[in-house]
Amino acid sequence: MSGKIDKTAPPHAGSTAYINARIIDPTGNTEYLGAILISDGKIADFGPNLFASGAPYGIQSVDCRGFYLAPGVVDTRVHTGEPGEEHKETLESAGTAAAVGGITSMVLLPDTEPPFDDASLIEFVARRARQVKLANMYAYGALTVGLEGKELAEIGLLTEAGAVAFTDADHAVGNAQVMRRALYYAKTFDALIVHLPQEPTLSGGTMTSGEMATRLGLSGSPPLAEVMMVERDIRLAEMTGGRLHLTKISTAESVEAIAAAKARGLRITCDTAAPYFALNDLAVGDYRTFGKLVPPLRAEKDRMAVVEGLKNGTIDAIVSDHRPQDQDSKRVPFAQAEPGGIGLETLLPISLELVHAGHLTLPRLFQLLSSKPAALFGLPAGKLAKGAPADLVVFDADYAWKIDRDDLWSKTKNSPFDERPVQGRVLATIVGGRTIYRDDSFATAAALA
Repeated sequence: MSGKIDKTAPPHAGSTAYINARIIDPTGNTEYLGAILISDGKIADFGPNLFASGAPYGIQSVDCRGFYLAPGVVDTRVHTGEPGEEHKETLESAGTAAAVGGITSMVLLPDTEPPFDDASLIEFVARRARQVKLANMYAYGALTVGLEGKELAEIGLLTEAGAVAFTDADHAVGNAQVMRRALYYAKTFDALIVHLPQEPTLSGGTMTSGEMATRLGLSGSPPLAEVMMVERDIRLAEMTGGRLHLTKISTAESVEAIAAAKARGLRITCDTAAPYFALNDLAVGDYRTFGKLVPPLRAEKDRMAVVEGLKNGTIDAIVSDHRPQDQDSKRVPFAQAEPGGIGLETLLPISLELVHAGHLTLPRLFQLLSSKPAALFGLPAGKLAKGAPADLVVFDADYAWKIDRDDLWSKTKNSPFDERPVQGRVLATIVGGRTIYRDDSFATAAALA
């Protein structure tokens, strides 16, 4: 696949109509053949009967030729290397990969050098996003100073600077007292705490415990390390009344515990990352370091439980957990390899597997990819509404291709899905009415009617 990135593309001076599109409306949970009218970077109108006989004279029209048109993907878990490790990923290269993947908004994790535990770093992200002019970029604030899990960061000041939520990224807060104080403190600002549930003293293995780890002779992290922390955090959220979002859920017992907590009315939400519903621990294969992730890939029964959690609504959102690692970090023995995989460009096609397998409808999938994460993080994205930002993705849900890491636009190539056959590709990505990415095969009929 090949396409063109255009960071400088301005919105059309007048109005643009996207016609003959198979529109996905996640908020309305509907799918229909219709059109969307964009004016001044916002959605002016949309619906099944709009421009049924063609766009009126003087309006630029783009014929989608029956391809799908949906709110752009909102990815709330993106690692980058800027500042500090720009050789792995910059905000510009991440923004480019996001555009190719149909992601119009992303939230950047604070585990950079230095971490986002100071208001100036939050402002830095906002400034760089304006310079890059690609996907919308937002920043987490660090939950604790230096991501060390000891002293709380200045949640109030970071909120004022624009932090949309608070997390220590892949560093679990092992101290229950610190987490309790964080939930109480954040409640003052109605701030969202995002936590990776991994009990630190149990989760130090290189892959998940089980038959595969034994066969490969690798140290294991028991699935219990996740559900123990899930259950602790649920109790703390219940005690404090704080808003808690548990991230990268990967085990059957965690899904069950979260479902029970939701049934009790607690303010708890969660997400999972694409690898945890699409891969299991067999993907580690012959010590394949691209399959080394945090948390580790789990057994098949856990993967199926995650799929069921997506189907029944226990899991609220899907994220990429994009974590670039350079060759020096991955081309080493498995035990020494850095964990993480890139995922911005593969998030949509991998997620579409849930639709092709009959687990989800397309509107339901885009609730998980767009509308729900935007609502959870208070972002102006993820929905079709008059006056909403025109952040959209045009895609072919059925196009078959094979993921090849060498063809990916990310600065590093450590994809756990390398060589995986998939269906679905992005044809165009629109942010604020600007077409920032267009696939070469998408020859739009962009002529004045």
